[in-house]
Amino acid sequence: MAKKGLASFAGMLVAAAVSTVLPQSAPATGTGSGFDFSFESIDGGALPLDQYRGRPVLVVNTASRCGFTPQYEGLQALWEKYRDRGLVVLGVPSNDFGGQEPGSTDEIKQFCEVNFGINFPMTAKYPVTGADAHPFYRWIADTLGESKAPRWNFYKYLLAPDGTIAAAWPSTVKPDSRTVTDTVDTLLAK
Repeated sequence: MAKKGLASFAGMLVAAAVSTVLPQSAPATGTGSGFDFSFESIDGGALPLDQYRGRPVLVVNTASRCGFTPQYEGLQALWEKYRDRGLVVLGVPSNDFGGQEPGSTDEIKQFCEVNFGINFPMTAKYPVTGADAHPFYRWIADTLGESKAPRWNFYKYLLAPDGTIAAAWPSTVKPDSRTVTDTVDTLLAK
């Protein structure tokens, strides 16, 4: 009987540890709002997306050792151009593709600040694909279909001010491209 109690207690400890490491703010159901989710910030605090309700949010899975890493420059330029009008750019570091984000949170933050002057919000490192994906990315796959889930680093998802997905772009679309800026302009004009 004591072994069964100990096993239950151990199971509760494991469950508590997992929920701390990967916050599950909402189920990935394909319904709801992008603002239903929360991340841990790169600085260690909570980063609930609902703090951005009423503003468009560009969410991008990032990596420091990728051929698309220079897109950080375009993301920072987009942030600087539109932040005073309400746009939020959110970087989500991930090591899912080719092991191209192997560093610690502190190393990622330093890399972004030193090499690209990044000062837009960034999250801690998260999986963005598969069963272990952060719930936000499971919601993306459930809502848009698996074919629109990240296939590589620097996939971009633009949330409308109401939390719906306004647009999605693959890695090959630069953040400062006309298709992105035109969509942002349209959302900010509403």
